[in-house]
Amino acid sequence: MMADTPIPTTKEAGLLGCRYCTRVWPSGTKTCGCCGSKLVSRDLQSLQKVWAWWLVALICYVPANLYPMLRTSTLGSVSQDTIVGGAITLAEHGSYFVAGVILLASVVIPILKFLAIAYLAISVARPSTAREGTRHMLFELVEYIGRWSMIDVFVVAILSSLVHLGNFASVEPGPASLTFALTVVFTMISAQSFDSRLIWDQQEFEKDTDRAH
Repeated sequence: MMADTPIPTTKEAGLLGCRYCTRVWPSGTKTCGCCGSKLVSRDLQSLQKVWAWWLVALICYVPANLYPMLRTSTLGSVSQDTIVGGAITLAEHGSYFVAGVILLASVVIPILKFLAIAYLAISVARPSTAREGTRHMLFELVEYIGRWSMIDVFVVAILSSLVHLGNFASVEPGPASLTFALTVVFTMISAQSFDSRLIWDQQEFEKDTDRAH
């Protein structure tokens, strides 16, 4: 049986794709005629940007879990809850679904994003046995779910604006709300800084190596 003919990459086909509007242009085109963005074949500083934003996000994520996310005042009694502490409190009051959503969106997803971005950056810097299509799907998934990590910040913002009854009850955002929001923003920038075209460059390198042998 004959092996399947490999599908040529955009670079091999003499084409260049815009990273912002995905419009394809002939190689050598300097500016996207659709959105006006600058066109480059590869971002040679992509990995440096990814690791820089990734590290800043990780630094912000530590205080986001150590400091209170929410400060609640009721009849002179003040309580402060971290992300995990707030989820545990909700679970103790029977709100298991809400507690699960908060833990998923604020703890599990951010950690998985950190691991996924690090894996993608390492996989293009060193030889990898993972399929290019699988890694590209992982990259698309990281970009898609990134915005949902903001659910904790949205809840704090809504409660702070709605619950304000003077000395009887009030809800204020804690210091962790800012650092957590920065974590989400920086991980999104880190993911967007990753040039996914580098994934397919390994395929071209392996083809050239096979031809040489």
